[in-house]
Amino acid sequence: MNRKQFQKRSYLFFASLLILAAECGVMLYVWYWHYNTGIPKAFYFWGHVFIAAVYLLILIVASLMYGGLKIGSFRMIELTLSQGFATLVTNVIFYGIICLLSYRFPTVVPLIIGMVVQCFLIGLWIIGATLGYRALFPPIDVLLLYGGNSQDIILQKFLTRRHQFTVTKSMSVSADMEGISSEIEKHEAVMLWDIPNDIRNTLFKCCYENDREIYVSPKIMDIVLKGSQNIHVFDTPLLYTKSDPVEAEQRLIKRIFDIILSLVMIILTSPIMLVTAACVKACDGGSVFYRQVRCTRGGKEFKIIKFRSMIEHAEGDGVARLAQKNDYRITPVGQVIRKFRIDELPQLFNVLRGDMSFVGPRPERPEIIEEYTKMMPEFAYRTKVKAGITGYAQVYGKYNTRPYDKLKLDLFYIENFSIWLDLRLLILTVKTLFMIGSAEGVADEGLPEGAGDEQQG
Repeated sequence: MNRKQFQKRSYLFFASLLILAAECGVMLYVWYWHYNTGIPKAFYFWGHVFIAAVYLLILIVASLMYGGLKIGSFRMIELTLSQGFATLVTNVIFYGIICLLSYRFPTVVPLIIGMVVQCFLIGLWIIGATLGYRALFPPIDVLLLYGGNSQDIILQKFLTRRHQFTVTKSMSVSADMEGISSEIEKHEAVMLWDIPNDIRNTLFKCCYENDREIYVSPKIMDIVLKGSQNIHVFDTPLLYTKSDPVEAEQRLIKRIFDIILSLVMIILTSPIMLVTAACVKACDGGSVFYRQVRCTRGGKEFKIIKFRSMIEHAEGDGVARLAQKNDYRITPVGQVIRKFRIDELPQLFNVLRGDMSFVGPRPERPEIIEEYTKMMPEFAYRTKVKAGITGYAQVYGKYNTRPYDKLKLDLFYIENFSIWLDLRLLILTVKTLFMIGSAEGVADEGLPEGAGDEQQG
């Protein structure tokens, strides 16, 4: 680790320690003055230390889960939302602990007031810590090396992270290799984007030898290999990739979890679904639900169920179209239920029936899969696991993310599958629902990018 990296990590450590200690202090005050006296046996010094330690541990886990401590990586609004969610989750769990200790449901007012104070401190901390980080650590000087005609795409992506990266020079790998090698020595980091394997290997070695930070846009096989296991059969290292990325016992646990959670969610959201059904029907007198053929594991077809958010026969000509921004086909009720994802709730019944899982690649229409597979043969790899309501591409991508990038995200999930990853994605999905841009329609028509996921219902 070089000196600059050490300084960054030290800054982030002490900045994180500051907000965690401040939040813990606020809630310890609330505990001591409002809840401790209401339990059958009041706690004393070491009891308070124990309560503070438990609260701090939960807050650390939640903050790491939601990325609320990623100063310098996230925008201020993303940090505020992330740490706010982490604090909310922590306080809900903390209130449950208080209920268990009190043998009753004490008032939540002190807890709410405490959280308001915490949110105020979070806001001040994010502004101060972010401005301090940007003053101390300017954006990384990046040399972009690209192949093909992808320069504009990656430059647009870098513009969304101007506080983190600055592309001071970009070069095509078709240029003179000696010139590229000498240019590498002038920059802090190098981004290798869409470069043929043989050239990429040469450039990677050059960067590694010159102690430059390296960012690589992975190819499909890179992602598959990343999920492989290291095995030692001979005196030569081997990487082992399973034909089925999900073990039988994992699939069983995942199915049991889907059944239990879908039943609970159906019961909890039934009032919302009843009101939504009435509103959809009253809006234009049409059908309440929209059903469409989609594909799940192994290419098996099923009918996905959603609340209808568009006019009847929105695709009467049979042509698949993504929802556009300000799409005239979306009904007034549809505008609301799409914004808050209420139109997706009937898919809980698909999960209960076993058509889908809670977590997995979004299910696509058969014709979309056929069309994409012609352009990207690897697109068929998505059906190695059961389709899901949410997934890696939904959490880390956007609705208008390029299909090839969505494919990479889905394959990353498939090749790194674990029950823990499923739980993490479910928790992160809650935050994603409130992120700007996660539900945007595409700007213009054309080839249905990302899958016919919101084309009709």
